[in-house]
Amino acid sequence: MVNTDEAVIARFEYDSYKFEILVDPDAASRIRAGKIDIENDLALPEIFKDARKGERTNEEILKRVFKTTDIGQIAIEIVKRGQIQLTTEQRKEMLELKRKQVINEIVREAINPQTNTPIPVTRIEAAMEEAKVRIDPFKSVDEQVQAVLKAIRPLIPIRMEKARMAIRLTGDAYGRLYGDISRMGTILKEEWSNAGDYICVIEIPAGMQGDLIDLVNRKTSGDADVKLLK
Repeated sequence: MVNTDEAVIARFEYDSYKFEILVDPDAASRIRAGKIDIENDLALPEIFKDARKGERTNEEILKRVFKTTDIGQIAIEIVKRGQIQLTTEQRKEMLELKRKQVINEIVREAINPQTNTPIPVTRIEAAMEEAKVRIDPFKSVDEQVQAVLKAIRPLIPIRMEKARMAIRLTGDAYGRLYGDISRMGTILKEEWSNAGDYICVIEIPAGMQGDLIDLVNRKTSGDADVKLLK
């Protein structure tokens, strides 16, 4: 559970009523998407009319406004429809974290369609700066990835794409690598050859082609085959 010192106030006002909760700022995006863990996301499982004074809202008012007294459902509505009171430092930290998450997701998923190669982080960052992209600390990464792509497409060639890679491993390398490989994407096909080699086709984000090749070569000392399927 987030403690009261680290929690921030989420506030929603309706007519003459004010509703507040003490919430973990890092959980705001997830709560706004409708998912909440009351025990860990709220400092106190209470709905307040003034959280700083500890003044709780009575159940009749909650029923009148939210049609329920369920703390989780009300907290979700407060975060969705209200405002979160962040300090300047908290907002700065959340913006930077969300910005990195959005950029990393684009780098993982995108390629330059002119060369079919991954796009460097620095190029994504420069395009975002030129397009004056604004990141929202409370919106989901997926939602903002689409907005960023729309903004930077006029500036750089970019396309979100999946890549299919064929991999051949010796039986010994299979044990060392299978877990890592399967976590990078979706294995579409796999089989064992008569020689005892493991062969698979895996679909991964296009921007991760280099990462997969580096992983396989590093853990097999080059004794493996990895190739891009057209």
